[in-house]
Amino acid sequence: MCGRYNVIDDSLAQDLLEILGIPIHVQARLNIAPGAKGQIVYETNQGRTLEDAIWSLLVEPKPDGSAYRPSPKYSTFNARSGSLGASPLWKKRFHSQRAIVPGSGFHEWTGEKGHKQCYNIHPVNNAIAFAGLYELWDFQGDIVPSFTIITLPPHPRFRHIHPNSIPLMLKPEDFDMWLDPHLTNTDPIQHLLKTSIREPLSVEPIKSPANLEKAGQGEKIEADQA
Repeated sequence: MCGRYNVIDDSLAQDLLEILGIPIHVQARLNIAPGAKGQIVYETNQGRTLEDAIWSLLVEPKPDGSAYRPSPKYSTFNARSGSLGASPLWKKRFHSQRAIVPGSGFHEWTGEKGHKQCYNIHPVNNAIAFAGLYELWDFQGDIVPSFTIITLPPHPRFRHIHPNSIPLMLKPEDFDMWLDPHLTNTDPIQHLLKTSIREPLSVEPIKSPANLEKAGQGEKIEADQA
């Protein structure tokens, strides 16, 4: 799973937005959790846009009507790659409502309860373009964007950090095809759903995802051989 992530407004994040054709700065946000707002890039006939969205695909109004929240019935902040083509929840959106979620790093925890260590995981030389799906909900004229991040099956060299999955992180050569809403035949992007580490990752122990202060020596996980 991918349960927390961060965005730092630095040159790497700005380079990512420039490649995506977004002429504004990403907003710095630390420790983004499911149900909080992140930013997504998606494409329509009017072009690409960067927009705030709730991290969890299924959302509903809060009981007091003050805002919106993730559906309490279902966990939809991550979408497993193996179910994208079959699940009614994901299938339509996988065909025409794909998004990119700009990020700088994501967080995983290891160890026993009460003694868990948090890690900040990020590409060595780039920001992250998480692959996602999005929806634009219409609540009586109030349009509410939401999104989910796609996860891949576990990678053997990442299992010691998370034994069940790793997020799908796109490279610039994937962007146009992934965001194209007219590419409803997903055969050309199926290769992206195979578990892989496509660029080196830095795994840094930190004291807290709220400030990213380092707490010791990290490790580097090399990219898979092509």
